[in-house]
Amino acid sequence: MKLIVAVVQNEDVGRLLDSLQKEGIMATKLSTSGGFLRSGNTTLLIGIDDDRVNEVIDIISQKCKTRKQIVSSPVTNNPSAGVYIPYPIEITIGGATIFVLNIERFEKV
Repeated sequence: MKLIVAVVQNEDVGRLLDSLQKEGIMATKLSTSGGFLRSGNTTLLIGIDDDRVNEVIDIISQKCKTRKQIVSSPVTNNPSAGVYIPYPIEITIGGATIFVLNIERFEKV
């Protein structure tokens, strides 16, 4: 038995949960927030048999695609005066961060 912890962007979670459910894979959904953009994301906890781990990872990979986004990043214009001017930068968002952990015991009561 494995525990898959998948951190996905909120924009992707609906499609992902629908696809998991169609395959009979249940997930616990936790609302979380990211560190860099401080934007909302979702962490899914998925208990799964060892032989289905790759299936789950494939579904996550299909539904959580990366994409580009423009964000403002403060860049110092005058460091001594503490003046900051927003500067647009392009970043890659989306995708998923996936952890697979061994589980010694699993019970559903």
